[in-house]
Amino acid sequence: MIASYGLLTFGPVPSRRLGQSLGINNIPPKICTYSCVYCQLGRTLHMQVERQAFYKPEEILGAIEKKVKDAKDKEERIDYLTFVPDGEPTLDINLGKEIELLKPLGIKIAVISNASLMWQKDVRDDLFGADWVSLKIDAVSEDIWRRVNRPHKSLQLDKIFQGILEFSDAFNGKIATETMLIQDINDNTQDIEKTANFIAGLRNVKSYISIATRPPAEKWVKPANEHTINKAYQLFKEKSINVEHLIGYEGNAFAFTGNIEEDLLSITSVHPMRKEAVNELLKKANGNWAIIEKLIAENRLIETEYKNNKFYMRKFHCNDGV
Repeated sequence: MIASYGLLTFGPVPSRRLGQSLGINNIPPKICTYSCVYCQLGRTLHMQVERQAFYKPEEILGAIEKKVKDAKDKEERIDYLTFVPDGEPTLDINLGKEIELLKPLGIKIAVISNASLMWQKDVRDDLFGADWVSLKIDAVSEDIWRRVNRPHKSLQLDKIFQGILEFSDAFNGKIATETMLIQDINDNTQDIEKTANFIAGLRNVKSYISIATRPPAEKWVKPANEHTINKAYQLFKEKSINVEHLIGYEGNAFAFTGNIEEDLLSITSVHPMRKEAVNELLKKANGNWAIIEKLIAENRLIETEYKNNKFYMRKFHCNDGV
């Protein structure tokens, strides 16, 4: 299949997880192993689990080399080359070769996968060449997995999880997991704890809890509310998991701007803040609690509670970007 360079690459774009990311679109839309109810790309057009060649590896290399050169000419930074296509990237049978061809560019390589093919050794072998791999774990109960991710009929959840565990044990790079919480589907305490228990068994992992912030494939999908998001965060922390939110934000989530409102909103979009921590930040900024009351009144911040402690989170809205 022949594609224009513009279709094969995009960016670099800002990513909270990866800095400045140059996207690689190695799968035509929308070929996938899942048809997730929340997918922002809509329902899957063609479901398959068999790996195949879509583009020539040399095409991908040429497109990326051109983009990298253009970025350097414009003095734009690229922190990662990221396989994040319009389908499942590991369906590309040339993924390993493409990663190998890109290595000499000297830029770290990331792959964002739904993890559905991790039971295949050749997929794990291909991913060993990456520096950072994101794996989707929305549920560990099979019935919920089928409701949320709507997998290809041949896929088996226990085999997928076994593959993830084997990959985690052998991979020398960084692993991220992403869990999308949907209201009344996978957001009850028991299911969240099961997911946290599995993720806690992975090595060198950072976990992201997210909600649908763009129009989903199915109109009935609603994001878990802020109170549930905070509960999930605390449950993950109790398992000693390095966890963050991906719930949309404005500005740089970690920058100290000198503007206390911006700092509060950016921090609480990633981590819920206990009341004591908020007070400390206000003291440093020579601010007072009236700032918190103002943000709550403006529907930009919410107060929630977990185990008798008050927490503050950025209010999210479904038109936020992530």
